[in-house]
Amino acid sequence: MSAPSPAPPSRPRVVFGLLPLPERNQLAQALRTETVGGVILLFAAVAALVWANVSGSSYAAVSDFHFGPAALGLDLSVAHWAADGLLAVFFFVAGVELKRELVAGELRDRKAAALPVVAALCGMVVPALVYLLTNLLGGGSLTGWAVPTATDIAFALAFLAVIGASLPPALRAFLLTLAVVDDLFAILIIAVFFTDDLDFLPLGGAALGLLVFHLLLRAGVRGWYVYVPLALAVWGLMYNSGVHATIAGVAMGLMLRCSRREGEEHSPGERMEHLLRPLSAGVAVPLFALFSAGVSMRDGMLADVFTRPETLGVVLGLVVGKALGIFGGSYLVARFTRAELSPGLVWADVFAVASLAGIGFTVSLLIGELAFEDDPRTAAEVKAAVLIGSLIAAVVSGVLLRLRVREYRRLEEEAERDEDESGVPDVYERNDPAHHLRMAAIHERKAAEHRALAERAGAASNKPDSPA
Repeated sequence: MSAPSPAPPSRPRVVFGLLPLPERNQLAQALRTETVGGVILLFAAVAALVWANVSGSSYAAVSDFHFGPAALGLDLSVAHWAADGLLAVFFFVAGVELKRELVAGELRDRKAAALPVVAALCGMVVPALVYLLTNLLGGGSLTGWAVPTATDIAFALAFLAVIGASLPPALRAFLLTLAVVDDLFAILIIAVFFTDDLDFLPLGGAALGLLVFHLLLRAGVRGWYVYVPLALAVWGLMYNSGVHATIAGVAMGLMLRCSRREGEEHSPGERMEHLLRPLSAGVAVPLFALFSAGVSMRDGMLADVFTRPETLGVVLGLVVGKALGIFGGSYLVARFTRAELSPGLVWADVFAVASLAGIGFTVSLLIGELAFEDDPRTAAEVKAAVLIGSLIAAVVSGVLLRLRVREYRRLEEEAERDEDESGVPDVYERNDPAHHLRMAAIHERKAAEHRALAERAGAASNKPDSPA
């Protein structure tokens, strides 16, 4: 009896490999909106800095102008409305993104989810440790430990568009998924560490409103005239409860169904994300930036960023902590799961993306305001540190990405190639017999054309007056 043949060795798992086609199309649509929104965000941040430094009095007057129904506890400043009101739209979209990732994206598969989740966690823990170490050694305040933990995906994508770096789709998907997980933990940080003086009556009202929202969704009730007033009521109650009002947006986003039923082209969550993402990326976040990023660089504030432990901790957390945390987490996951990088990529590419994640603009500014709301001077300096740290992270990642831009473009061209003109990139049809039959027909047609050209060229060369 012959000995059984040995089993073939298992192929190592590949990280940052080919994305499923539906997920790739969804990613492309989301990235287009985020990139445009990021460019608007960039202009809003620059406008805020120019306005605050050219006419600081008018900037302060507009930012501090109060309006709203005082009887409902909502007589807020313009800057407050932007931070608590408009960012609720941003966090609603973040909640929908997270729900979609959990039911239909990268996070639905535990093995696939391990990489972005661990990378995101390490990318938050390490910057917090860098901040804490800097302030313990320098005798600063530990209150701002959460400021450098956030990543601003819109700003990062806008920067990619500006420098013309064509990251492969898998790395872009990693960056987007990492930012979604990052947003989730940032939300938890805001809810747990920046909530005090709870008022349980409005909190109970907000919880009841969320329950009604959930039941209406389950019953299939449709109509903006039902949900918009309910959402505003939940937001107002959440604000008056002492919990940061943006939590209401996240909770409602997580309640939406993001799985498609039979006959549906898009789930309710996907439809809402499609409707609200442009509003979030193009209006809500840029207006928040306009009234949050306006920091006066006078009175030695720029020098203080690198001398005060609180601000130095933010800069080092974003530039050093983010890069080391995300890269280290990614490397450890690949090492312990015995995974290999996708062909064409090297670990330097992962480090460049990790450096890019150090652009921590929107949520970092929000956390900075919450952490130092009783100390306006330090809050302003921390905002300046967020801007400077994000700028340094952008420059470092930009240099690293430009070194590999030719390889990225080659990989992008290969991923987009559609030689059989089927409308689907060839890389997704390698195991489809119909693709190879179409390619055979194309090559046979080209061969016939070349044979005809060869015959005509031969006939022309046999004419008496043809050149020797």
